[in-house]
Amino acid sequence: MSSNMAWQPQEEGLRQILQLLKESQSPDNVTQRAVQQKLEELNNFPDFNNYLIFVLTKLTSEDEPTRSLSGLILKNNVKSYYHKFPPEVTEFIKQECLSAVGDPSPLIRATVGILITTIAYKEELVHWPALLPALCQMLDSHDYNVCEGAFGALQKICEDSAERLDSDALNRPLNILIPKFLQFFQHNSPKIRSHAIACVNQFIIGRTQALMLHIDSFLTSLFHLATDEDPEVRKNVCRALVMLLEVRMDRLIPHMHNIIEYMLLRTQDPDETVALEACEFWLSLAEQPVCKDALAPHLNRLVPVLVRGMKYSEIDIILLKGDVEEDGMVPDREEDIRPRFHKSRTHTIKHAEENGEGEEDDDDDVLDDDNSLSDWNLRKCSAAALDVLANVFHEELLPVLVPILKETLFHQEWEIKESGILALGAIAEGCMQGMIPHLPELIPYLINCLSDKKALVRAITCWTLSRYSHWVVTQPHEQYLKPLMTELLKRVLDGNKRVQEAACSAFATLEEEACTELVPYLGFILETLVFAFSKYQHKNLLILYDAIGTLADSVGHHLNKPDYINLLMPPLIQKWNVLKDEDKDLFPLLECLSSVATALQSGFLPYCEPVYRRCVSLVEQTLNQHLANTQSPEQYEAPDKDFMIVALDLLSGLAEGLNGHIEKLVVNSNIMPLLFQCMQDPMPEVRQSSFALLGDLTKACFQHVEPCIPQFFPILAQNLNPEFISVCNNATWAIGEISIKLGGGTSSYIPLVLDQLVVIINRPNTPKTLLENTAITIGRLGYVCPHEVAPLLQQFVRQWCVTLFIFIINLSIPINIFKKNLLCQQ
Repeated sequence: MSSNMAWQPQEEGLRQILQLLKESQSPDNVTQRAVQQKLEELNNFPDFNNYLIFVLTKLTSEDEPTRSLSGLILKNNVKSYYHKFPPEVTEFIKQECLSAVGDPSPLIRATVGILITTIAYKEELVHWPALLPALCQMLDSHDYNVCEGAFGALQKICEDSAERLDSDALNRPLNILIPKFLQFFQHNSPKIRSHAIACVNQFIIGRTQALMLHIDSFLTSLFHLATDEDPEVRKNVCRALVMLLEVRMDRLIPHMHNIIEYMLLRTQDPDETVALEACEFWLSLAEQPVCKDALAPHLNRLVPVLVRGMKYSEIDIILLKGDVEEDGMVPDREEDIRPRFHKSRTHTIKHAEENGEGEEDDDDDVLDDDNSLSDWNLRKCSAAALDVLANVFHEELLPVLVPILKETLFHQEWEIKESGILALGAIAEGCMQGMIPHLPELIPYLINCLSDKKALVRAITCWTLSRYSHWVVTQPHEQYLKPLMTELLKRVLDGNKRVQEAACSAFATLEEEACTELVPYLGFILETLVFAFSKYQHKNLLILYDAIGTLADSVGHHLNKPDYINLLMPPLIQKWNVLKDEDKDLFPLLECLSSVATALQSGFLPYCEPVYRRCVSLVEQTLNQHLANTQSPEQYEAPDKDFMIVALDLLSGLAEGLNGHIEKLVVNSNIMPLLFQCMQDPMPEVRQSSFALLGDLTKACFQHVEPCIPQFFPILAQNLNPEFISVCNNATWAIGEISIKLGGGTSSYIPLVLDQLVVIINRPNTPKTLLENTAITIGRLGYVCPHEVAPLLQQFVRQWCVTLFIFIINLSIPINIFKKNLLCQQ
């Protein structure tokens, strides 16, 4: 240890490292890469990390950013190479960290805290037994810097190692720490008060025993800090109360009136971060059974606060470029395009899809209109809170809200008008019944707002109208649907990119609601959507694919007319030809083409061969890359399997759309051995899409599937695992399709699958679609192999009958006919 304490840097070594630290702050990429390489090389020298900690903690002659950077490089080394550090280096770093916890510089203190936490997490606290007692002792220091530095480090440890702090291996240090933290709630420094609450807050959700023992004193201390003048303290108080709603509602109920009053005040806090934290309270309270009784007396004050919170702030408008009306010609920056995730194809009985089961509608979230802002802000939280409260109170909300809507919707200031339109959209789901009398007046007004001179008003109006599209579709078309569709399509071609995006998303929602009601207007719709291809920048092009795919899903074979095909296919195929195999823009295009191919049926024939070949090639490339990566991970990167998944889904679309016509494509390709590999992929989404394709190929060209059934069937059986619902669903569906084609030849495979299908149908809480598919597949097996299925009849017949009865009702077969048929059979 003495040699450790005697360690001193050599002048030349110190000079070189300082030079590197300076160069690493250069904006030049080449310089940065050279520095990075040099830093990697220096990791081969055992005492390199001693130099880094020395610069951070001892070299006070250097500027703070350089010292802090030295600490952050050391932190990265700890993360990557800590197990290779010699013991004397480890000890030296730990001692230096503890000696610098109270550095006069807040930046250095924070860096030291991060470093301590990283070591504690990497090494585990049990191997640094001196750490917690040392930091705990420093909390009592009269030197503010030492106390604050220790608290900063402890807060980070609580965030990173909450569970470990409550473990027997460490003798449950929380039993000492929690009471200690609570003492500091009254400290005269707001920074330290804030640290103390933040530390305790880490243990609320886990219902940590040490905290639950002190819950009353914790609550008393929180209430005492409710009106603290420091925003960070108020924010942590709000955060604590939101979490306590979930875990200790029993303790809050006696104080609920006062807590609601307090949160009402804080939701209007001048500091937006505090207001946002407080606004989360209404979202959490809405999930509690006591919500309606607790909130009813406060609604007339809460609702106006939430609507005010929906107004764009000045900073929002600047970030959103709210003053820019025409930007349609400005190319998108790649960093503005959010990553997109493909939803694998789920095969189920058609009516379930039409009822919207299973598929989540991303466009319907409150609120997806200003996604270039931070993911979550006061505006979005206020809108979400109003949405959930509308689902709790329904029509009871309207006496409070309607007067506010009348005032805001027709306001002269566009920001207030915009927030009123957002509020109207937010309540659509929960208050629909109560809103119906107002809609004949409101919908035409909103359609008129689609022409507002402010782009942000036009954009939010698109979204709000989409929330009422179900009602619009049920009304006389000339009066509502036609004007809405006409104006929305104008907005699809708006000069503002945000409006284009909102209009495209809203139109996709309208398509889903209207379905074949849109058939008379198909020419007009397609002309507009196709024209958008030439107008849109990169980001909105991806949304346009979705609108076209949804249209194809909604109108189906009505799209199969030469005029429509000649309009739609050339721009899609042009994009298809331009995109490279590794371009992720292929995902939405492949999804779109999958829907189009299914809808066009034989109309897709002129385009099918190159599309089919490329899909097979994408599957093969991905499988080869996966194999190469498995065998030599250091040499080959893992593939992005989404390429394979979307390709399989498009092949499914082709098989479903082209039916028997796909046979000539299958016969000349290696799709069957590729499918065999995909069905065994470790990734559930790949297997899900594989089974969908297998079922579709079974229906379209069974002669090519039949020789593979001995290899395929055991894999299908292995995937009858309801833990992976969509995989199990598609495997079940494929088994049913194969059995219908194979007939009595299915008998040898029945022992592989029937027992598992019986377990699934009798399982509690099985999702509806899986239940229906399982019942239908059991029925098909019984139809083709009655002797093999009959012995198990008693085990499933009751649940089977119930499931199919509900299924048939959902298919809209008149119930009296169904009853009559049952009676006849009896």
